[in-house]
Amino acid sequence: MARVRALVLEKQHELNLREIDMPLEVGPGMVRIAIHTVGVCGSDVHYYTHGRIGPFIVNEPMVLGHEASGTVVEVGAGVSHLKVGDRVCMEPGIPDANSRASRLGMYNVDPAVRFWATPPIHGVLTPEVVHPANYTFKLPDNVSFAEGAMVEPFAIGMQAATKARITPGDTAVVLGAGPIGTMVALAALAGGCARVIVADLAQPKLDIAARYQGIIPVNIRDTPLAEKVAEVTEGWGADVVFECSGAPKAWETIMDLPRPGGCIVVVGLPVEPIKVDIVAASTKELRIENVFRYAHQYDRAIALIGSGKVDLKPLISETFAFEDAKRAFDRAVEARPSDVKLQIRVADQG
Repeated sequence: MARVRALVLEKQHELNLREIDMPLEVGPGMVRIAIHTVGVCGSDVHYYTHGRIGPFIVNEPMVLGHEASGTVVEVGAGVSHLKVGDRVCMEPGIPDANSRASRLGMYNVDPAVRFWATPPIHGVLTPEVVHPANYTFKLPDNVSFAEGAMVEPFAIGMQAATKARITPGDTAVVLGAGPIGTMVALAALAGGCARVIVADLAQPKLDIAARYQGIIPVNIRDTPLAEKVAEVTEGWGADVVFECSGAPKAWETIMDLPRPGGCIVVVGLPVEPIKVDIVAASTKELRIENVFRYAHQYDRAIALIGSGKVDLKPLISETFAFEDAKRAFDRAVEARPSDVKLQIRVADQG
């Protein structure tokens, strides 16, 4: 164990930047990484404000942060695809490679997965971490550390687009223009959608999403979403609807949006159980898919960002110094309508 400085969630509503013991021994198949940039995720903020997410409860101090990029500073035995000095991003969930879920290729739903900043596992808002090389990915030279720290949330968008089974030319609807909703929309466009209707109540977020070609913003305060979808699709309905808001109210009318034989992809997670109109889903023969994190998406996400087909830079609202990490979280709690993604720069490595 090593004594390091980290952003520690002591308990609900209490964050401190202080020293804590963290494991930094580099074993076989592992790499040690100097952390450069970490994104502030909604789940991190939820642990800060609520102290729990479902069955995951903060019972003891926990380091926050799981959207990260950095530089390899030490390589363990048996690692051949990475070397000291490589700029990387890291997939934060480590499954049991021998579990039935992993053998099926669905390692994201392995009950034994150890995921950064999910109790009791520490996150990475600290100068250095040790991580399996197999879940550490080299960044192209033209992809910045800031973009590298966006690969994790963008991978959720990639998982959603993959689950949707998009056909080129499809029309999609995204409910919620937050960080995940906007990234889902970008992944849907990259996956072949001709256009994506993005719906929200916050006009500043819609204005940011509208900068991207192919996105049609709809402020549902002013415009009934079902009417807009009918207008765009000549009354047929959307091929795919991505529910990214987590709002129970979204499910009251969601069945009005997809076409017969269309698909609903559930990305946002409501806090409480919701009512689902099964009859409406059945009469349209709708397919309902669910997304939990991601599996096998990092390579594809990095390739899209590196190719220039997906530009996530406009989604970064502000970057805070490590010493201001608590202020970054308090800003995230404010939930300003103009904020999409806040990041923390842990170290300046160029």
